[in-house]
Amino acid sequence: MLKFVNTDIVCQEYPDEIALAINISGCPCHCPGCHSSFLAADKGEMLTCEIVEKLIEEADSSISCIGFMGGDADPACINMLASHVRTKFPKLKVGWYSGRTMIASDIQLSNFDYIKIGPYLKHLGGLKSKRTNQKMFNINSSGEMIDITYRFQV
Repeated sequence: MLKFVNTDIVCQEYPDEIALAINISGCPCHCPGCHSSFLAADKGEMLTCEIVEKLIEEADSSISCIGFMGGDADPACINMLASHVRTKFPKLKVGWYSGRTMIASDIQLSNFDYIKIGPYLKHLGGLKSKRTNQKMFNINSSGEMIDITYRFQV
């Protein structure tokens, strides 16, 4: 089971969305220069379906998306939480930030609207850099992954 450290309401992680970002700890990626290196530690509160529901219900009612920020240690759990959000809150979009280069086989694309993949490489920069190795995908209703990384590179 995954743990989370904190949450925040964010406007720049997913295009055109106001998202409840849940920062998940226990990241196994250890990207040099990571802006959230504190998330490598195994700390925080257990992230269960009930906790996710509570966080959503406590969030500003203007959120349009929930973002799981990390969780590479247990993609099956991320998939289960995303599926739960899809069922319980069908109007919310669901996103996931993964530091891996490929989407884990435990992930069902139909549970997500957005998936970011790619480790942070300081010399290439994040999604805003035209040189980035990271990719943000929008998952359409047919399950097709559409690269929307360009939307961050204004």
